[in-house]
Amino acid sequence: MISDRVNNIKPSLTIAVNIKAQELKRAGRDIIILAAGEPDFDTPDNIKNAAYEAIKKGLTKYVPGKGTPDLQAAIIKKFKEDNNLEYTNENITVGCGGKHIIYNAFSATLNKGDEVLIPAPYWVSYPDMVILNDGKPITISCNEDTGFKLTPEDLEKNITPQTKWLMLNSPSNPTGSMYSRNELIELGKVLEKHDHVYILSDDIYEKIIYEGNKFSTIAEVCPNLKERTLTMNGLSKSYCMTGWRVGYAAGPKNVIAAMNKVQSQNISSTSSISMAASVEALNGDQSFIASNNESFLRRRNLVIKNLNETPGLSCRVPEGAFYVFPSCKVLLGKTTPQGKLLSSDGDFMDYLLEEVGVAGVQGSAFGLEGFFRISYATSDKILEDACNRIKLACSKLS
Repeated sequence: MISDRVNNIKPSLTIAVNIKAQELKRAGRDIIILAAGEPDFDTPDNIKNAAYEAIKKGLTKYVPGKGTPDLQAAIIKKFKEDNNLEYTNENITVGCGGKHIIYNAFSATLNKGDEVLIPAPYWVSYPDMVILNDGKPITISCNEDTGFKLTPEDLEKNITPQTKWLMLNSPSNPTGSMYSRNELIELGKVLEKHDHVYILSDDIYEKIIYEGNKFSTIAEVCPNLKERTLTMNGLSKSYCMTGWRVGYAAGPKNVIAAMNKVQSQNISSTSSISMAASVEALNGDQSFIASNNESFLRRRNLVIKNLNETPGLSCRVPEGAFYVFPSCKVLLGKTTPQGKLLSSDGDFMDYLLEEVGVAGVQGSAFGLEGFFRISYATSDKILEDACNRIKLACSKLS
């Protein structure tokens, strides 16, 4: 009864870990959940007020799936002001979150056997969304010594006549690594030689960057690739609007038209109220982003310091997003107080959850064994407690 496509994919492990941890909390366990990629800050009041006003005005009817005219205008303005990219309404689509934008892109473009290059570690949903649309995910391991980033040499080696897309995510989930302008230009030189390859640039963490790092996106720095690039963004992370479900993208007119055609037959559109709130988010006061980033930076430094003080763990400093991706390789092969051998990063995360009540996600879920991801998008107090628990758990291993 169940389709082969569904049988060939895995449930999202980040969601599964979060659900398990929530169940343990409801059962009375003292659990700290650092598995979800969700800011703990509330949606700013001006954005919420825009939603209230939309409701009062009766803006509760069907809206164009590709976005209301006001939202399309706000998105076009955002791309021009932030990324120096010029688009028209025909280049814009709006979806029910960033994940939906990516899914629509694959649904609209992939034929059976088409390959999608995915640098690993990757966001957990990329490969399964490819499989659900009859494509073939090709993962390219990017190790810690390259900052978990794709090199031009590895990109060149993995391009085949079947390659249709390259996924790029910067700053990255799960590592927080960010491609510099020059790194994108070097990748672009490879891509210019292969005009059958399109680029899907996932820029969802664009505004969450630290210490003077400057964000660049590939369509901006490699203008020759603009007509082959779909640039995806959204409101969930920087604007603290995870539950509002608004993602958007700009790209080639034919790809956007095909995505809108797909959307006309699945969800039609995201909420009219969410669209109205998103207009205010993009056009209104942006100062809260810098304030939030100050908190994220302080939390990042707290977590990095504590993890690097923990015997057996090591963690590079991320440039953006709100995750760390520490290595636990030294601890694999050790034994828990209960006599269980830790043979994988999944075993290590199970141990942290059971022994000290800290929930994170193993690196293998993101395509790279021997690491784990924790989110620091929560309070300093909770993070300090979590780090102390992790230290305690590691000290008990033999």
